[in-house]
Formats: sequence, structure tokens, C-alpha cells
Amino acid sequence: MDAIYSATALRDHPREVKQAARERLVRITENGNGAYVFCSEEVFQREVDDAVERALYAQRVSDAIDRGRADIAAGRCVEGIEAAKAAVASRRASGGAA
Repeated sequence: MDAIYSATALRDHPREVKQAARERLVRITENGNGAYVFCSEEVFQREVDDAVERALYAQRVSDAIDRGRADIAAGRCVEGIEAAKAAVASRRASGGAA
């Protein structure tokens, strides 16, 4: 969870704010409103890496959904457990992947 400090706390207690920033994102407020984000280089890199991983995951999911929709539109699908079992058996019998 992010830490929240006022701009005054950053001025009056920089050591405390910097220590928090070594571990996680620190939000700096002005007049009670979010104004800045403060963190160490390591935290920044970790946040960037996490954002990239989430974006790549979202893209893989989107691509899988698109492939599934294309398969359905092309009729490359089965409905029901028995139809799925028959399709797997047929692929295995013909030497195809299950």
C-alpha cells in the first residue's frame, strides 16, 4: 500500500519520507489533494516492471480472446462435453495434437 505524506511532512521530516520511499510509492499531498509521487529508483523500476508485465498479460489475454472468436466464427469449435471428447478422440486417432 502506498504511503501518504503532506508536502509539509516532506519538508519537516525528510528522513521518514525518504525511508518510506525506499520501500514503496509515497504520495505527497498539497492542501489535502494528491500532488506528487515520490519513490526510490528501485521502487520506480519495480513499478515500471510490474506495469509492463500487466500490460503484456492483458495483451496475451486479448489475443487469446480474439483467436477464440475467430475460431468460433470459422466453425472450429465444439459444444458440450461429449462433442469435446469425440473431437479429442478423433484428433488422437488421426495423430493430431489433443
